[in-house]
Amino acid sequence: MTLAEYFILGLFVLLGLLAIAAALFDFEWYFQTQSARTFVNLLGRTGARLFYAGLGLALIGCGIAGYLQWS
Repeated sequence: MTLAEYFILGLFVLLGLLAIAAALFDFEWYFQTQSARTFVNLLGRTGARLFYAGLGLALIGCGIAGYLQWS
């Protein structure tokens, strides 16, 4: 596995952790971004938090699965 692949997979995990932290701690700055506001408008604040928690888990899962596949 190349250094670039490690970087991408690590980035997936870090972004997943950020999304989960934002969902758990209800970071105002995170949910004020334009992309997050779209989900807040569609799903409500609680629904958007659940969506981002699931997205975070999916990103972490993809990062770990990619690492296990290439190691």
